[in-house]
Order: sequence, then structure tokens, then C-alpha cells
Amino acid sequence: MNGEKRGWPASSVLLAVSGIILIVVGFYFLFLRPALLPEDVRYMNLSSAELQSVGARLASWLRHVFRVMGGYVTATGVLSLTLAVTSFRQRQPWAVAGATIAGVTSIGWMAAVNFMIDSDFKWLLLGFALTWAASIALFLIEARCLRRA
Repeated sequence: MNGEKRGWPASSVLLAVSGIILIVVGFYFLFLRPALLPEDVRYMNLSSAELQSVGARLASWLRHVFRVMGGYVTATGVLSLTLAVTSFRQRQPWAVAGATIAGVTSIGWMAAVNFMIDSDFKWLLLGFALTWAASIALFLIEARCLRRA
């Protein structure tokens, strides 16, 4: 089973797409995301004076935080993509376990938190999380079909 060449099951394709999405999200945090978005200021409920008082220091700190976060999100995407083209595609049971845990603790949690804070990006992130979740669900459906065959 390990040495066999296999096609691309839909579950592996979706996990690969999920990995690519995470890489893009990671790059956004690394290179494009401003320190403070309008939704951040709304959430913190700061007055103009309060924002001017801490804004520059907060922005400097947040740039570092988002670079670290972007690196981790990118790494998670690279690892998801690698998993999709290797052991997930080969139907290894530990691969689906790893993909499940990684997805829940990365894009799943990111989407959940964005709903908690009523982010402007919550629906987009939910779509990303559902792409990942669909890859897990398809893996299980495909495994059931293979057992029946």
C-alpha cells in the first residue's frame, strides 16, 4: 500500500487546496496585513485620543505579532499541502488523524474566533475551514467505499 502509485482522491485534492489557502492567508499576514484594521479599532472601542496615545506602539507590536502568526499559518499550509500529496493521499490512518487535529487547531479555531469577535472576515474564514472539513469528511467517505469494494 505504501509503495503503490495512487490517483488523486477528492479528499486529497481538497486538503491540498486547504493547504494552499493557508499559505495565501499566511502570506497575507506576513506581507500585506496592516497592523490595525478598521474592525480592530471598532472591537477595541477606542476614542481617537486613546488610539493616538497607544496607536504607534500598538501598531509596531502588532506588526511583529502578525509576522510570527503569518509564519505559522504559512508553515501549517505547507505541512497540509505536503500531507495531502503524501500519506493522506495514500490513505494512511494517522494522516487523517493529523489533518483533523491540525485543521481544528488552525483554520477551525481561527474561523471560530473570528465569529466570536464578529470579524468582517468571519464568513471567508468559515469557507476556508469548511474546505478543510470537507477533505476530512471525504476521506472518511472514501475509506468506507474502499472497505465495501
